Amino acid sequence: MGAAPQAEQTESVKNIFYNSGHRFRNTIFAQSNKLIAMSFLNAVINNVEDEELREQLQERVDIILHKIKFMDKVPVACLDLENLNGSVLNVVIEAAGGEMQEDPLQAKVLIYHQPNTSMLELMGNVPVLLKSEWPAVEYNRVYLMDDASAFFSDPESFVNTLEDIAEMLYPGYFVFGNEGKTWMSFGI
Repeated sequence: MGAAPQAEQTESVKNIFYNSGHRFRNTIFAQSNKLIAMSFLNAVINNVEDEELREQLQERVDIILHKIKFMDKVPVACLDLENLNGSVLNVVIEAAGGEMQEDPLQAKVLIYHQPNTSMLELMGNVPVLLKSEWPAVEYNRVYLMDDASAFFSDPESFVNTLEDIAEMLYPGYFVFGNEGKTWMSFGI
């Protein structure tokens, strides 16, 4: 009779250890992704030769990073026109406070981005790709991002993209004025 409670207790400890380890691995993975994103941000800004511009860009990034450190991460899926993940925007999304999700059912925000595709083209293609059971669709948190290949062309474009994504992830906390120009909210 004493062995059964002991076995249950041992199994309970194993489950706690396993679940804690799983959470710990996820935390380490999320922190390492954040460090990669931050390193990337710093590398982009530090390559700016004009000191005044470098300071201005760093200040813009610091404003975002300061605000989001007090907010919860936002689960995001960034899809192309085949509903596949793997966007060039993932690093920027993570730097802006997003937590990348493979499954749109787990995402509260959905961003459609396709290289060499304008928002107008996305508007014509995205409606048939959306599934009503996706939380981002249900809560009207679907966004279209204009081709961001220019985002790699210079550090200022990169920071603009970071600001745009921060505004998508945290509406009401950030307003940078590019909605309708480089991105748009897409409601159905």
